[in-house]
Amino acid sequence: MNAPLPDAVRRALESVTLDDKYTLDHGRAFMSGVQALVRLPMLQRQRDALAGLNTAGFISGYRGSPLGGYDQALWAAKKHLAAHHIVFQPGVNEELAATAVWGTQQLDLYPEQKKFDGVFGIWYGKGPGVDRSLDVFKHANMAGTAKHGGVIALAGDDHIAKSSTAAHQSDHVFKAVGFPVFFPTSVQEILDLGLHAFAMSRFSGLWAGMKTIQEIVESSASVSVDPDRVNIVLPEDFIMPPGGLHIRWPDAPLEQEARLMNYKWYAALAYVRANRLNHTVIDSPNARLGLIASGKAYNDTRQALHDLGLSDELCRAIGIRLHKVGVVWPLEASITREFATGLDEILVIEEKRQVIEYQLKEELYNWREDVRPNVLGKFNEPEGDHSGGEWSMPNPASNWLLRAQADLNPALIAKAIAQRLDKTGLMQRLSADQQALVRARIALIEAKERSEQTLVAATDRTPWFCSGCPHNTSTRVPEGSRAVAGIGCHYMTVWMDRSTSTFTQMGGEGVPWVGQAPFTKERHIFANLGDGTYFHSGLLAIRQSIAAGVNITYKILYNDAVAMTGGQRVGERPEGHSVLQIMQSLVSEGVAKLVIVTDEPAKYAGVALSPGVTVHHRDELDRLQREFREIAGCTAIIYDQTCATEKRRRRKRGTMADPARRVVINELVCEGCGDCSEQSNCLSVEPVETEFGRKRRINQSTCNKDFSCVKGFCPSFVTVEGGQLRSAKTAADRPNPHVLAALPEPTLPLADTAYGIVVAGVGGTGVITIGQLLGMAAHLEGKAVVTQDAAGLAQKGGSTWSHIQIANRPEAILTTKVGTAEADLVLGCDPIVAATKTTLSAMREGRTRVALNVHGTPTAAFVHDPNWQFPAATCDTAIAQAVGDAQVGRFDADQRSTPTR
Repeated sequence: MNAPLPDAVRRALESVTLDDKYTLDHGRAFMSGVQALVRLPMLQRQRDALAGLNTAGFISGYRGSPLGGYDQALWAAKKHLAAHHIVFQPGVNEELAATAVWGTQQLDLYPEQKKFDGVFGIWYGKGPGVDRSLDVFKHANMAGTAKHGGVIALAGDDHIAKSSTAAHQSDHVFKAVGFPVFFPTSVQEILDLGLHAFAMSRFSGLWAGMKTIQEIVESSASVSVDPDRVNIVLPEDFIMPPGGLHIRWPDAPLEQEARLMNYKWYAALAYVRANRLNHTVIDSPNARLGLIASGKAYNDTRQALHDLGLSDELCRAIGIRLHKVGVVWPLEASITREFATGLDEILVIEEKRQVIEYQLKEELYNWREDVRPNVLGKFNEPEGDHSGGEWSMPNPASNWLLRAQADLNPALIAKAIAQRLDKTGLMQRLSADQQALVRARIALIEAKERSEQTLVAATDRTPWFCSGCPHNTSTRVPEGSRAVAGIGCHYMTVWMDRSTSTFTQMGGEGVPWVGQAPFTKERHIFANLGDGTYFHSGLLAIRQSIAAGVNITYKILYNDAVAMTGGQRVGERPEGHSVLQIMQSLVSEGVAKLVIVTDEPAKYAGVALSPGVTVHHRDELDRLQREFREIAGCTAIIYDQTCATEKRRRRKRGTMADPARRVVINELVCEGCGDCSEQSNCLSVEPVETEFGRKRRINQSTCNKDFSCVKGFCPSFVTVEGGQLRSAKTAADRPNPHVLAALPEPTLPLADTAYGIVVAGVGGTGVITIGQLLGMAAHLEGKAVVTQDAAGLAQKGGSTWSHIQIANRPEAILTTKVGTAEADLVLGCDPIVAATKTTLSAMREGRTRVALNVHGTPTAAFVHDPNWQFPAATCDTAIAQAVGDAQVGRFDADQRSTPTR
């Protein structure tokens, strides 16, 4: 704006740095949940030093969403970690990473060789990695932790399968191996509960599990980094057995089991009890209805109560008690009994399958019937039915109260709470105006749900390969053949026209064919296998296919980077894992035939190849695949072409040559047939409307110079060598920022409650950056702020959102996402994403204003449908109907920018 900055903001700008989140000794810093996980071991080291201990830390795991950025954040903070004696060593896969972390606790078995008093460890992985590591977890947990060590296992759960092949809930898996399960509700709690998790692990000898989900770990907030913020209380009511609970050697398996079941879990419960990690947040002297929740569901419950007009004071007045669970398993009994005493009914609010609900029912089972509260959670009991709950019902799904599938949100929870208020009679304790407010909110939610059911989406933004992606070529198969998919970017072929269907878990690529081959008339299939997966465990899949003697061709898609999670090098070694190393391994394994296919055959000139291995240009891929499908046994094609996104990064950083070559389309010659799109599968080939009809042009801003579009031998294509792009606007056309009219000062909202902003746009175009900029700006101004990003596969041209909530005080922000009809401002960076059900559900007429970029960027549908039309009018109508036409500000950002052509 035009006004001078306030002194407080100016001073903050003078002192703030992006490293504050890692370097500030005290005070508040703006950071994401992932960055909090980087800061956590540094805080632990600081606290140990203050206690007179000389400790170190070790972190290992495997990349994956929603912890996809953790390893990158760790690498970026390498100097800060090193200053605290914290070593980050990624694992080849999750179970080997867990084994390495186990090793840190074994240092106590060799005291004469120790360099530190203890080493604390962190393992990380997404849900499938948790599943993969069960054997290690069980053994390491039975063995125990070191006295001044301790271990946290971080699970990145994807409750709605946004960027996973299956929805995940690690709570039950952690329970199965005996890990206490922490579930933080915020970035601040990642730090606070993380310190408690280390302390519990040291006290009990157990590994501590910590569950994180996207809404928490990929949110950002201003948090306290004071090392003495958390007060650790060691239990005084637990008697340690002779020899304690820590790791030892020798240690027989049944002795380990007895120590686990007789002492360790109860030591953990004593720690929960002593530190009140589960506690009642809202209490009432005449409480009748109890709400118990954890993690994101707790945040959503607070928001639901707020939306219903039920303040803390009003909840106390009408008899609602709210209980927050920080450790969801094992559920500490005495605190739970305190919460349950005097209640008529308890509503358990948790996402996915029951964890708290089942434990709560077990703990209350032997209470007298006249004092035992009724417990509901996932299911409503039919009126008058006391036959035994969900497992006794022929169709329990017809009685969902708080669904187990997908996730929960404040709207669903509000409906459940309102129903129970009616059933228990507590609704009658509200005034007529208060009851009207509750019913109005439920009516609004139900109206939104009805509108979503009838809304016909204009279209959607299906994630797609990036412009110039090697997979555009490498995943094609010859006519008459089929391929199977696996884990990685190439998984997206299952919704493309690539004769590719079915997939496996990571490392199982192609192996289902071992079970199919003896029983089908089909002779051969292709299997796509990413280079990252190959290094992780995919080589074992190839070994299995060789051992079984099946006819299969593995296409190892070597892209020189793991673009799905941020462009890390292939493998977990600094030098990566090369094509030649893969070649040598496959030859040693005994593949029947192996070739290397690449877009740059010249780089293999003079390179020593294994006998029989040849190098071919990618234009020969179809011929080679036709040849390979006739060869008996297991064969392999290594397809070598650098990831397009990584090429773009390297060119910008000056570490890779940028060819002085561009392709343009002469619109006067172009016939608009769309063959260039079919040949390239590329999003940078876009429609352009001319006086002669629809033509094609190359979007030079997004083109990554793969040049596959020229394969159609179209006369409209022109290759320009050595030329430079020029601006579409002359200097005279561009507005002069120094002579712009003064902007009017805005009327700022009071922000006593959260001011909700939703940024909706296309992945990879800066949506998340906008959220981070607004978040940091609010932090510098001393405001409370929470941002939450939704990325995952959306990075690949799909729909993405950033939620920003700003308030005068932290207590006013109750959850990480802007809820149903709660948006004050929607920044519609893309009309299609702004008009999706997800975005429209946040809008409300009379509250929401929309700033809409009306520029129409084509979707992936245009690649194979040359007549596809951007649904501008449909999108605009849907948005205007949601908020009122007067509340929509329209602006063509593309036209106002200065793109190059």
